[in-house]
Amino acid sequence: MNHLCVVVLLSCGLLMLSTQAAAQEMPLAGDADRGRLEFGTCRTCHYAEAVMGHNNGPSLHKIFGKVAGKQEGFNYYSEVFQAAQFVWTPELMFVWLENPMAMFPDSSMMSAGVPDPQKRADLIEFLKQASVREP
Repeated sequence: MNHLCVVVLLSCGLLMLSTQAAAQEMPLAGDADRGRLEFGTCRTCHYAEAVMGHNNGPSLHKIFGKVAGKQEGFNYYSEVFQAAQFVWTPELMFVWLENPMAMFPDSSMMSAGVPDPQKRADLIEFLKQASVREP
């Protein structure tokens, strides 16, 4: 299967996932303080604070509501994210964080994921709260 077909199939799959995820609530309540600690490993590539900008990966400040792969000033998206047509929601992020490499095997993101649902909920709560704080 050629690369473009894979990108289209992944985008369609994510659209279906985001539709399903939008129809349901987050399965667990998250704790931002625990999420801040869990985010420590993510800081290798990402920042959540606006003042920090992009790192090796795009900024995650106010990530929810943004179209994936389209942040201004970050020029290192993999082809799969450049072609993405979905918007990040907390529910979609919850599904994606479980195993990012399974969902986007051609992504340049190097993460084994966060298999623990509570830790994913905590991470998402941290990202929500970190995005509210302005510098």
